Amino acid sequence: MILFVFEGRKREPNLFRAIECLFFRDRQHIVCSFDNNIYELYRKLKEFDDSGDIVSILMEKYSGRDDSPFPDNARSSDFSEIYLIFDYDFHNKNISLSDMNLQISEMLEMFDNETENGKLYINYPMVEAIRYTKRLPDTIFYTYTVSRKQCREMSFKKLADEFSDYKSLDFLTLNEHRPATEREISSRIENWKLLQEQNIVKANYLCTCSRLMPESKEAVSQKEIFNAQLQDYVLPKECVSILSAFPLFLYEYFPAPIGQIPGK
Repeated sequence: MILFVFEGRKREPNLFRAIECLFFRDRQHIVCSFDNNIYELYRKLKEFDDSGDIVSILMEKYSGRDDSPFPDNARSSDFSEIYLIFDYDFHNKNISLSDMNLQISEMLEMFDNETENGKLYINYPMVEAIRYTKRLPDTIFYTYTVSRKQCREMSFKKLADEFSDYKSLDFLTLNEHRPATEREISSRIENWKLLQEQNIVKANYLCTCSRLMPESKEAVSQKEIFNAQLQDYVLPKECVSILSAFPLFLYEYFPAPIGQIPGK
């Protein structure tokens, strides 16, 4: 069984419902919201003496709750793969930038393998990065950045709303209240494919200065991306190169580009 852990309760699960329908058919999985930021997750991990057992932390959080996604007898060993998607949130005023970077670095070391502690993916600066694009394909997506100051003075969600040609997530998601048509499914797959390509190329540009698809998936690993963000944007400029975790997850998860996966 696969466990997906998201930061939020609405936007991330909504996006995943589309991914689930389009690409994850016949895969048994559980979706769980931590309902807090990555720095609170770090604090909880410290309470567990750095054991890295994310399942135990989540089961404790949901213990006795009607909305628990876990079966009553669930154990950490029940999950063969664990994926976590969280935001960098570098506009957070409750923690210093240096502490943020230290904690993210340590968590990327801890959560670096989906079959062990889990695999962590980071949105820069947050989940709304997935919508920060002009009409797909956006040939200059690789140039987009946002500063910490901008994110503090105006929410990044609002910045994305004002910038994007897409005024909602409808270009990626499916209506949960009725079955999707073949045309809708085809359209969403094509949009996810284009979004994946421009995020992967941008990650490669960030890590290697090449505006081509990477030679290997290791070249755009989460650790490589984070280190490049620190070196080229965060530390010298207090900004980030806008990047979405969902396309990077799909790129690493599937052996072929998502538009070429029949029957998923």
